[in-house]
Amino acid sequence: MIPLSVLDLVPVREGSGISEALAEAGKLAATAEEAGYKRYWVAEHHATAGVAGGAVSVVLAHIGHCTSTIRIGAGGIMLPNHNPFVIAEQFGTLDALFPGRVDLGLGRAPGAAGIVARALRKDLHRAAEQFPQDVLELRALMRGDLELPITATPGLGAQVEMWMLGSSLFGAQLAAQLGLPYAFASHFAPDHLDAALETYRSNFRPSASLEKPHVMAAMTVIAAESDAEAELVASSQDQSFVRLRSGDPGKLPPPVKDYKANLPVSAQAMLERLSVARTVGSPATVREGIARFVERTRADELILSGATYDPAARQHSLKLVMEALG
Repeated sequence: MIPLSVLDLVPVREGSGISEALAEAGKLAATAEEAGYKRYWVAEHHATAGVAGGAVSVVLAHIGHCTSTIRIGAGGIMLPNHNPFVIAEQFGTLDALFPGRVDLGLGRAPGAAGIVARALRKDLHRAAEQFPQDVLELRALMRGDLELPITATPGLGAQVEMWMLGSSLFGAQLAAQLGLPYAFASHFAPDHLDAALETYRSNFRPSASLEKPHVMAAMTVIAAESDAEAELVASSQDQSFVRLRSGDPGKLPPPVKDYKANLPVSAQAMLERLSVARTVGSPATVREGIARFVERTRADELILSGATYDPAARQHSLKLVMEALG
C-alpha cells in the first residue's frame, strides 16, 4: 500500500477558538499515528481567522508531544517569510526534541497579503527571488557542507528530512536540481500537476540524501459511511474554499446539505477544478478515487487534506481511508 500522510491546517471552527483547534490537532495526530499514517504536516498561513497553524514550529512541538512515532513536519514553511538561520534553529530544536521524526517542507510562495508583509518587515517579492540561495544556505546551516560565518545552535547536525514544495514548475525544477523529494499541492492547485511531476522526474539529479526522484502528491480525501454523508461533511471545506477564493475567508462553517447544488455556476466550476485531486465518499468510493489518482501521478506517497467541522468526523475519516486501502 502506498504510504499515506496527513496535512492539517489546524482549522478553527465557527463557535470555537484557537485553544480548541490546537487541542483537536493533537488528537488528530494521535489518531493518524495509531491508524498507521507516515507523516503529519502543518502548513503555514498568517492572519487567517480559520487557521491556527501559523506558528508552525510551535505547533509541531505540540504535535510531537501528543505522539511518539509518526513523522512531524512543515508542509510547509514559506521561506520568504523568514530567514534561513532562524528556521535552522527552530527545526534543529525540533530534531533535538523528536530525533529522527522531523520533516521540513519549503515553499517559495510568500502566502501573505501586503499587510502581512508589512507586519513581517519583509520585501516578500525580493525574498522570493532569493529563495534558491536561501534553501542552499539553510541546508548548509544544518549539514555544515559550506563554510559559513555563523553556526546554527541548535541546527548544525540536525537530521531533518528536507522537502521541496510546489504548485508550479519552479519548485519541480529546483527540487530536481538539488536532489530533494518533491511534494506537489495538487489538492488546491492541480493545474500544473502532470507537467510539474514530469519536469521533476526528467530533470532529477541524485544527491547525498536521495538517489532517485521521490514524489508526494496532495489530495483532498474525506470518507464516511456513505457517499451522501461524506459529501455533507465535506461541504464545510467546500464553503471555506469558496469564501477564500471570493475574498471573504473566515472560520470553518458547519456542513450544509446540497451546498454545491445551490451554488452559482462560477463557484461550482471553482470546486470542479479541484476534482482532479479530490475523492469524497464511502470507503469503496475513496479507495477507487485514490487508486485513479495514484495511477495518474505514479506518486510514491500521498498526503491527505480535508477539514471537517466536527473533529471526530476527520478522525473517523482517517481510520476509514486506512481500512479501505489496507
